Parts: sequence; structure tokens; C-alpha cells
Amino acid sequence: MITDKLTLEKIEGALQNIRPYLEADGGDITLVELTDDWVVKVKLLGACGDCSVSMMTLKNGVETAIKSVLPQVKEVIDVTSL
Repeated sequence: MITDKLTLEKIEGALQNIRPYLEADGGDITLVELTDDWVVKVKLLGACGDCSVSMMTLKNGVETAIKSVLPQVKEVIDVTSL
């Protein structure tokens, strides 16, 4: 697990940028961890947890936002149901 403070702050900043859109639909998101192989694990909260378009939101919104600040991220995965 990567614990570099600056790297994690970049991810949190990207999440902050998209959080208002998630909150507008009754949801939210939280960072769980960044793995050693650059996979970001998040948990979708509230309405986002069971929304039918949550995977599209995750890939097109969340993943794009995070990769824009950290291009080395391979993917973003939802661990809500794990």
C-alpha cells in the first residue's frame, strides 16, 4: 500500500473536485487505499452505492479525475460490496 502523503493528497483533491456532483445525487465517495501497483480503491457511499450508473460514474468521472492528477494510476475500483 502506498502511503506517500503528497500522492494521497492528490487523490483526495481529485475526489473533492467531483464530490459535489456525487452529493447532488445523494451519494459520496471515500478513498480506501492506493495499492503498490497503483490501483486506487474507493468506496461509493449513499445513493452511489447502489446506483445503476455507478460503474460509469466510477470510470468516466472518478477514474478520469484521478488519472488527470496522477497519470501512473492504472485503474480505480469500487470496493463497496467487497
